[in-house]
Amino acid sequence: MTLLRKTATIGGLTLVSRVLALVRDSLQATFVGAGFASDAFLVAFRLPNMFRALFAEGAFSAAFIPMFNRKVGETGEVSAGIRFAEQALAVLFPILVVFTAAMLIAAYPLTWALSGGFKDPTPEQFAFAVLLSRITIPYLALISLVSLLGGILNSLDRFWVNAFAPALLNIAMIAGLWFFHGDDPYETARVQAISVTLGGLFQLVWLMVACRAAGVSLRLRAPRLDADVKQLLRLILPAAAGAGAVQINLLISTALAGRLLNPGAISYIYYADRLNQLPLGLIGIGLGTVLLPTISRLLSTGKIAEAMETQNRGIELALFLTLPATVAFIVASEPIVRGLFEHGAFTATDTANSAWALSAFSIGLPAYVMVKVLTPGFYAREDTRTPVRYATWSVGVNIAANIVLIPLIAHVGPPLATAFSSCVNVYMLYREQKRRGYFEADAQLRRRIPRLAVAALIMGAAVYGLDLLLLPYTGGPALIRIAALAGLVGGGVAVYAVACFLTGAFRLADLKAILRRRRA
Repeated sequence: MTLLRKTATIGGLTLVSRVLALVRDSLQATFVGAGFASDAFLVAFRLPNMFRALFAEGAFSAAFIPMFNRKVGETGEVSAGIRFAEQALAVLFPILVVFTAAMLIAAYPLTWALSGGFKDPTPEQFAFAVLLSRITIPYLALISLVSLLGGILNSLDRFWVNAFAPALLNIAMIAGLWFFHGDDPYETARVQAISVTLGGLFQLVWLMVACRAAGVSLRLRAPRLDADVKQLLRLILPAAAGAGAVQINLLISTALAGRLLNPGAISYIYYADRLNQLPLGLIGIGLGTVLLPTISRLLSTGKIAEAMETQNRGIELALFLTLPATVAFIVASEPIVRGLFEHGAFTATDTANSAWALSAFSIGLPAYVMVKVLTPGFYAREDTRTPVRYATWSVGVNIAANIVLIPLIAHVGPPLATAFSSCVNVYMLYREQKRRGYFEADAQLRRRIPRLAVAALIMGAAVYGLDLLLLPYTGGPALIRIAALAGLVGGGVAVYAVACFLTGAFRLADLKAILRRRRA
């Protein structure tokens, strides 16, 4: 129940952030559309977004939290963990300053690498894309510092503070679009780039205030590479590649799409990915954030069976929530995209293209979430190398699949390649954990997985029929369209709940147990 409650808290706040992100993307679709200005901003936004996923939600936490908890566990004092955090900050800060300066200098080749050089851009268009990259690059340093402070708060079980931080980025970007958009899409894209860096500053201030309220005040010391900091750096680099396999795959897919496909393809992939990120953020990030410190604490006290039980329930919860989302995105991708984005500069053609990309992405949705559930089993044991080895294989699979699929199915190829490579990554992670004895599916999990799959398929059939009934309304005016979309989603949720009880995937006894725990 603790796992469910903590995941629900983080997932709820992440949901707030994702809903704000949808508002932001809807405004961006209205004011910028899906042309070159949009592609240029999304390329500039890709690197900061990847760093956020790698460090704020992945690599730094994976390396830092187990070491922080071990320091506290060895001494029984939080102050020991704080001293370790100060040592990390002393080394991290100058690295970030040098790294940011280097990225600003290398903005031209960096933009070319991220976009594949685009397809036949004018010199003015490419110069504009480079300018947007230079504006967003400082976010990299800001989000890295946010990751350090967020890791401390997560280790102290103050999950909600760090979970709310991404919402501040979205609020800054929404404010920029709403109050400062221009008639020219290029002008609005420039406003969005500025909003990214301002949002990172807001996040850093928020975490600093929260740390001070928790009694944590880090001093900036002279950098010193002691044994603990060296170990942290050894763990971070492989963790970045391991935790960021999906982001690295998206980066490669974006570059190939920009190089090989017509303007607009990057935007189609982006809008589809934003919708795909909604359940991933709600479920995967919440579970990953809770599981890492929980499993590391259990292992540090020798409670191996409890750690495995926690991971079983994590997988169960992940599949309970992601399987219906996967089916819904496959059978109802077009009305979902239409209801959220089709207005202003975003056309019906953009809707159809983005919907196909969303269906392809969603095939891998359970795999994206399972990566978040399985990797803490390695990270909690301070093994960040195994996930990176398998992530490297998955990146190779993604490149090969992109090369094969893009000539065949255009912009749908990169999302499908990303989904397939993530499935390969999950299979390898699961096989290795089982081989080492880190994980074994218990009877409850084995019983529930096929029942959850059947319940999701029943829901999918109902959503397909409901979509046909609501078709005259999902293509109507904006308010009617959104109301029809809400009815479609609500109907699907209701059918899935009933189907779970009918198939035995979720029993009445489970509900009674939850209610008893709440009363207790």
